[in-house]
Order: sequence, then C-alpha cells, then structure tokens
Amino acid sequence: MAGQAVDSPTHFDSFNPATGEVIGRVPHSTPDQVAAAVGAAHAAQPAWAALPDAERQARLMAVADVLHEHAEALATWVTREQGKPLGGVGPDQVPGARFELHGCEAWTRVTASLPLPVDVVFEDDTRRDEMHRRPHGVIGAIAPWNWPLLIAIWQIIPSLRAGNTVVIKPSELTSIGTLEMVRLMAAALPPGVLNTVSGGGEVGGWLVEHPRVDKVMFTGSEATGIKIATAAARHLKPTTLELGGNDAAIVLPDANPRAIAMGLFWGAFLNMGQTCACAKRLYVPDSLHDAVVAELRALAQALPMGNGLQPGVALGPLQNRPQFDKVKRLVDSARAGGATIVCGGEPLPGPGLFYPVTLVTDIADGAPLVDEEQFGPVLPILRYRSVDEAVASANRLQVGLGASVWGTDTAAAHAVAQRLQAGTVWINQHGAIHPLVPFGGIKASGWGVEFGAEGLKAVTRGQVISLKK
Repeated sequence: MAGQAVDSPTHFDSFNPATGEVIGRVPHSTPDQVAAAVGAAHAAQPAWAALPDAERQARLMAVADVLHEHAEALATWVTREQGKPLGGVGPDQVPGARFELHGCEAWTRVTASLPLPVDVVFEDDTRRDEMHRRPHGVIGAIAPWNWPLLIAIWQIIPSLRAGNTVVIKPSELTSIGTLEMVRLMAAALPPGVLNTVSGGGEVGGWLVEHPRVDKVMFTGSEATGIKIATAAARHLKPTTLELGGNDAAIVLPDANPRAIAMGLFWGAFLNMGQTCACAKRLYVPDSLHDAVVAELRALAQALPMGNGLQPGVALGPLQNRPQFDKVKRLVDSARAGGATIVCGGEPLPGPGLFYPVTLVTDIADGAPLVDEEQFGPVLPILRYRSVDEAVASANRLQVGLGASVWGTDTAAAHAVAQRLQAGTVWINQHGAIHPLVPFGGIKASGWGVEFGAEGLKAVTRGQVISLKK
C-alpha cells in the first residue's frame, strides 16, 4: 500500500490445483491495514485526478509496457495458481494463461486511449449545458479467481483512467499472481494510486464498509454480490456487479453442426467452463441433436488434459475443491435422474482437481445441472421442438449475463437474439468480448457495464455545468 509492501501477522496457503502442492503463503490483511490502504488511496486521489488527461493516459501506457515485459512470468503464476494451461494467443492455440496476459495488456492500452470528453447536452440562444465526468474518488475492487489478472485489470484500469484511485482485493484462492501484477503496476504509478489488500470475505467486507471507499466493483457469485450490494446500500455507495451467468446457447434448425462445433466447444469450455459468460445450457433441435453431440464429443476426446505447465496441454484442472465437488454433485444428480453421460462423468485419478469434459443428454429444464450454474467442464444438451420453446427455456431462469444463437440465416438468428433476456447475445460465437464493447448483465447477473466508453463512464459521476448566456 502507498507503494510499500506491508506484512501481516497471519498468512494463508495458496495451492496449485494441478498438483495439490502449496506454492506460497499470502498475507491476511488486518482491519487496520485495510484502513491504511484506503487512506493511502484517498490521500493520493486528488493529485492523480488533477494530472493533465494526457499525462494520466501516458502513465497507464507505461503500465501496459510493464505488463508486456513481465507477461510470461505472470502467465506462469496464473497457470500454477489458477490452473489454466499456458496456451497462447493465436487462433490455433489454446486460450490459456498467455491469452489472459495478452488481454491484460490489450485492455490496458485500449482503455488508456479512450477520451473522456465534455458533452454539450443542450444549447440555444439563452443557455449552454455541459456534462462533465468526474471521478468518484476511491474505488474498492474485489476480483474473482477464474480470470484473476484479467478481471482485476478490468476493474483497475478504467478506474485509474477516470482519475480514481484503487484498493483491490484478489480472491483468496488466487492471490499471488494478482498481488505480483499489482506490485509491478504500482511501481509505474505515483504512490497510493494503486493498492492491495488480501484475505477472505471478511477483508472484502471491511473494504466495502470503509467510509472513504466511494464506489465498489465486484465480479463473482450472486450470493456474495447480494451481500456487497446490501452493505454498499447502507452507505449509499454505487456498485458495479458482474455476477453469475448460466448462459443459454440455442442452435437453430438451419445450423451446420460441423461448422459451429469448435465455436460451441470453446464457448462452453473456455477456462474449463469457469467463466461467467460461458455457454452452460445448450438447446438443440431434434433434427440436429445427434450430429451436434457427435461433433462436440469428438473435440472433447481429442483435447489433452493435464498440468498446464506441460507442453501440449489444452485443458487444466478445476481451480478449487468446492467447485470440483459441485461439478461432481451435479453430474451425479443428472446420472441418477436418468440422464445420459455421453463422455466424461467421473473425476480423473491423482492429486489434481481434474474433471474431464462431460456432455450430458436426455436431460430437461428443472434438473439441477440445467438450473444451477455448474461453472465447470460439463454441458447439458437439451432437445427442443420449436424455436419458441427454446427461447422460453433460455429466458426462464433469473439470470441474464450472456446468450448465443447459432445458424446460417443471420437475419433469422438476429430476430431470435432480440427475444433473449441477456446483457449480451452473440450470433455464431459465444463469449467474444472486446475492450470497446460494453459488457454487463441483467436480472440476477448483476448491474452496470464495463468496457469501452460506457464502462469508463460507469466509474465516473456526472456533473452538469449550466451557463446562462
């Protein structure tokens, strides 16, 4: 905090999910340390906001240079601590930890380049009204374990670009890589502009409740999001919440199963399905069901799974034991309910948290595997008879992060997309986010948007200056 490393009286272990080994010890922040980090951010914020806009942008471009320089070391930490394979960034390479670091740099550069103009919202002969964007002050950010560095960047960089300062708490399950990334970033910034605390949910609670935290950003579960929203509401603090998804994907009757198979597969199993906007329910017409299942099964059985530090590995472990147990419970429940396990369906032997890609058919709406967000490498595939039936099924749950529609007639797919209740609906792709395209959920998937000009505005407060002529 304030540019200095501070130790804590207690620590906790961080584990490699591929091996079960302890890979490091993480400081557990105390209430006083959380207060000190917020105090440092509060003290640094006026000078940071007062910098000329071009200088603040230049500082963030320097941060992007730091991320580029240390990308391989940080990607290795992601693989060791989160589990995703190192992979690469090209179209034919596995979207793994190097992909995550590539995204960190790209999001930083694009966001740093965005303007924050003064908008003239009304003008006539008698008056001129301008909308200015002002920083909130101190942003309290709480990052998740599934994309620990990239999502931290999504919270940090727009906040800093707008003139806020930040205190971020990484997930207690993936703290080391995020703490190391922030340490490197903070060295390129004035002291106090970017600060970290670490620990479990209670540390996040102290951060949210601190009176000098002016806005909270959180990505994670619906249950924790409700707690954060409740705490923030007591102090009338604004929040941006990106919560769970359980995204539906609908294959239309005119789709080509072979042409869409790879997109569907990674749409569902990117990061072993541990992504909020992964496809987690697949609706397929009777006429294409068997062909789609066969294409997905062939991919699932062809891609190697293992320790992501080893070359050639495409799929890694689940990140933590509770998530592993949840996936196993949901698959076992589906099997007991009469569903067909097309492939996978049993944990792999050994010390790591490996669960193979699992396709499940002969299952219907209402089954726990369909209605609960599994957040793992399991995909229930549901038959439908009419597109209206598929749309009704996709919309029936109280979530609405993303969805997708797949077919050759893009006009027909577009018409279906407009009927789906989700913050983003992709056509012939799933989860294809971009740093200039706003992203956020509706219903129980949260509120507020990130990315692009809209995401930048979300970390500011509007101020109207009205001039009488």
